[in-house]
Amino acid sequence: MDVSAPTYTLGIEEEYLLVDKETLDLADAPEELMRDCSEKLGEKVSPEFLKCQIEVGTGVCKTVAEAREDLAHLRRSVAEVADRHGLAPLAVSTHPFANWQKQQFTDKERYRTLEKDLAGVARRMLIGGMHVHVGIDDNDLRMDLLGQFSYFLPHLLALSTSSPFWEGEETGLRSYRLTVFDNLPRTGLPPDFSSFVEYERSIQAIIQTDVIEDASKIWWDLRPSARFPTLESRICDVSPRLNDAIAIAALTQSLFKMLCVLASENKRWRRYDRFLIDENRWRALRYGLTKGLIDFGRGEIVPFDELLPELIELVTPHAADLGCLNEVQSAATILERGTSADRQIKAFHSAREQGADREEALKEVVRELIREFNEDL
Repeated sequence: MDVSAPTYTLGIEEEYLLVDKETLDLADAPEELMRDCSEKLGEKVSPEFLKCQIEVGTGVCKTVAEAREDLAHLRRSVAEVADRHGLAPLAVSTHPFANWQKQQFTDKERYRTLEKDLAGVARRMLIGGMHVHVGIDDNDLRMDLLGQFSYFLPHLLALSTSSPFWEGEETGLRSYRLTVFDNLPRTGLPPDFSSFVEYERSIQAIIQTDVIEDASKIWWDLRPSARFPTLESRICDVSPRLNDAIAIAALTQSLFKMLCVLASENKRWRRYDRFLIDENRWRALRYGLTKGLIDFGRGEIVPFDELLPELIELVTPHAADLGCLNEVQSAATILERGTSADRQIKAFHSAREQGADREEALKEVVRELIREFNEDL
């Protein structure tokens, strides 16, 4: 298979939550905030499903370094504008103590339709994610990679986990976000298609019944973008620290190149049954980096202090070709200091041990998330 065509361009989308800087609870974005953000960032910023959310997206970036510069600018700009309105953004997938029943919906046709179609399921969507697009121009190659790349989705999720709390409760999960998101239809691991024609036939079978208007209502963990010639990884929680987000994006890009190089050599990554990959997906959202994933070739659970170095070594030549080896190697720092979920849990229990009541301890978690948003910028 010819792999000279892939561009491996990058696009990163992040969804932020907005909090009041005094109460630390969620706050609706005023119209003036969205107007100021749009004047500063143009189409790279947009409202989200809930009024307390805001979404940003980089341009089409040729390198990870370019994507980092773009995303840093987006984060800085949103933080500066929000600050003028007494608000602060959180790059996190759930708010530690906010109540979903108190949130207001953005008054746009798309979101009104979602609320009508998905009912109570939609109203619980007080969550945010990070999406990474990688440019793969060939349609059938995208389908071939869709099935192979799914193996690595739990690894990326484990590195990104940032949603251990829900409505003030410690859930015991590192990514509670996914348990909420999985209540939507057309979510979870992607199906395995033999060709792009088969994929289009399946999607059209739903579209022609008017159940959905287009493929943008397909919300798999990995999907062909409805707008761009990319594969879009959607499984990750949002990372509070910019450097962690970029490390995950670089790893995503490098894994795609590794699989494309295998294809050029008439090789492929072994495809495992969705049932097996789903078990690792569960382990990732339940434990993050703390318990390891199943290596199906070895038939045993491998801890991340062994698994992550192996993964980095696997993609090292491809990351070097892409110019993002340093960023890929920096994923090791996530393992060293823990994911955001680990740090949030630690901050909560540390505050409690120092005498803070439950409410104040949860607020301390939010304060730490505000600080982390502004690191690495």
